[in-house]
Amino acid sequence: MKNIIPFGPQHPVLPEPIHLSLTLEDEIVIEAVPALGYVHRGLEKLADIRDFNQMIQVCERVCGICSMIHALCYCQGLEDMMKVEVPERAKFLRTIWSEIHRMHSHLLWLGLYADSFGLESLFMQFWKIRERIMDINEVTTGSRVIVSVNIIGGVRRDISAEQIRWILGELKIVEKEFIALQETMNNEYTVKKRTVGIGYLSKELAHSLGAAGAVLRGSGISQDMRQLKYAALSHLDFEPIVEYGGDCYSRGLVRFREVLQSIDLVRQAVDKLPDTEISVKVKGNPEGEVINRVEQPRGECLYYLKGNGTKFLDRVRIRTPTFANVPPLAHILPGADLASVPVIVLSIDPCISCTER
Repeated sequence: MKNIIPFGPQHPVLPEPIHLSLTLEDEIVIEAVPALGYVHRGLEKLADIRDFNQMIQVCERVCGICSMIHALCYCQGLEDMMKVEVPERAKFLRTIWSEIHRMHSHLLWLGLYADSFGLESLFMQFWKIRERIMDINEVTTGSRVIVSVNIIGGVRRDISAEQIRWILGELKIVEKEFIALQETMNNEYTVKKRTVGIGYLSKELAHSLGAAGAVLRGSGISQDMRQLKYAALSHLDFEPIVEYGGDCYSRGLVRFREVLQSIDLVRQAVDKLPDTEISVKVKGNPEGEVINRVEQPRGECLYYLKGNGTKFLDRVRIRTPTFANVPPLAHILPGADLASVPVIVLSIDPCISCTER
């Protein structure tokens, strides 16, 4: 007997209002149809009434968790369009804050993921560690989530030598506490039972369906927009984290390892931080078209910007990683049992706020 049931937009496990219509035969999903548009806010349209500087704050509010990296992508696009040379220190500071946001996002997700298969204590442990990352944001920018440090031509805040020493001390504690959870998160029987072989996505389908981020790298494809060496990444040692299982377990392992990689990238950036200005004055208005790509915690984010020589942009178009990962999600759900649906959905780390804007 077939039944069609709604999954979301409200669900005890979901951090985001994703909505799926699931067709079930007994307890097995045979079809999953996503429904988008639940939280559409019209942020791109605000480019008509907000000038190109004000749009930085609008872009940050596309998604709080990725706010720093949304603003980075937008600013880099306009800097390319306006031929603005950003000071080296600003590039390093942008990289530091970007990786701090990546840790903040992954730790939040790891906690929610642990909650999806019932490990409440592990959920709280990950979020306890995340608090130190949020404290770093607050001390260095004045805000815990939407940090508003990016401007066209650089950044508006600097990090002092004293703050750097404190950050390194905090990261040492974060690393120690995080590694202590490695055995439970990656080798515990319950975790493996709920994730290994669940939500399988082959390498070929990950590529053809346009997957992004950990969904792509968890299926064995070494693609990360940080390979474009934007900001200060050309000065840092970086290789994408790749797993080959193609299942929920591999996607989780990619994000787990990326937290440790982000700690390493922050240490490298701090060690090489140049002593220059943090911003330059920008004159004129943007004119032309540009595309800029960055790696958000969830995957590739693309901004298309079109300027007409006035202070108002003709077009701001944002393509977010969750939008890319919805087709793979619709493909991997059929064949799964209903109890695995929350785990599979969370394995793509959906951000509906980003997707619908």
